Amino acid sequence: MKITIIAGARPNFIKIAPIIKAIEKKQSKGTNISYRLVHTGQHYDKNLSETFFEELNIPQPDANLEVKSGTQAEQTAAIMTAFEKELIQNPSDLVLVVGDVNSTMACAIVAKKLNVKVAHVEAGIRSGDMTMPEEINRIVTDSITDYFFTTSTTASENLIKYGANATHIHFVGNVMIDTLYQNLTRISPPQFWDEFGLVKNNYVILTLHRPSNVDEEKSLIALLQGIDKMVGDKKIVFPIHPRTKAILGETKLILKNILLVEPQGYLNFMFLIKNSFAVITDSGGISEETTVLGIPCFTMRTTTERPETIKIGTNNLVGTSIENLTLEFAKFLKNGLSKRGIPELWDGCASDRIVAVLLTK
Repeated sequence: MKITIIAGARPNFIKIAPIIKAIEKKQSKGTNISYRLVHTGQHYDKNLSETFFEELNIPQPDANLEVKSGTQAEQTAAIMTAFEKELIQNPSDLVLVVGDVNSTMACAIVAKKLNVKVAHVEAGIRSGDMTMPEEINRIVTDSITDYFFTTSTTASENLIKYGANATHIHFVGNVMIDTLYQNLTRISPPQFWDEFGLVKNNYVILTLHRPSNVDEEKSLIALLQGIDKMVGDKKIVFPIHPRTKAILGETKLILKNILLVEPQGYLNFMFLIKNSFAVITDSGGISEETTVLGIPCFTMRTTTERPETIKIGTNNLVGTSIENLTLEFAKFLKNGLSKRGIPELWDGCASDRIVAVLLTK
């Protein structure tokens, strides 16, 4: 079996790493399976892409489509054009896509139009928010997928509601957690750890990149100032996304607690998460890792495609207003973490299950 694996953005790299390891494990035992790794170039900043290949021991891509940035339409079209040429020149039995970025949808469409089967890892997750580009990517990808690999029973149920064939749905667990478990002994403090006087539980991690939170400069500044006041004597480590940094521009912010740092590699970032007091984010994926690590997470969104992190895990959905975040954070400071657990099959073996299923096809 020849598999083409697609990676385009930071979350993709974390998800493909254990899948590649699982394939190579089968290869070492003489199983007839091979892969070709294609990097679309959707994320091209070193700290958002190259670093992950190095840290997670992912082989250098067999091809880099180097599409870079653009509008949603421009980027999607560029990926489709480049990947069509790639797939024609390097035929495959299956194209495996992960997550919900533009690369996921674009490469799935190209594969299906070339009559190549598609496997979608993290299929079926839904936020119900059609203003999110990722939600559209999920729905389109799942509408043409042949093999669905889900992280939860809720995701599997979503697919059934959308009309997917139940025999093609495989609840396997969470590959991001595979990567987390495989690297917990390798995580390390960033260079600024001592410089900023960071110690376990004395700081909060902040990440912001969604348009609803960062696209308007004045409201972004007000949000940052509110978070800065909210945490008391805790420091706030803010790895600033290039998108957010560009919106702030040359603005001179006077912030007491927030420490602006560059985007972090996986091993440094997971060290920061594991040793933090709490996390404030508008990311979906981070809430999965905080759930397994038992770290309180406050997600600044009105919807989530990962409801299990709220029902079972440590995630709190707090909306996009600083007022509500402040209220929920104050409740946490007073009452502590009310519940904590790890969802079913988030055990570090999802990738092995995925490869085992593919080998039966």
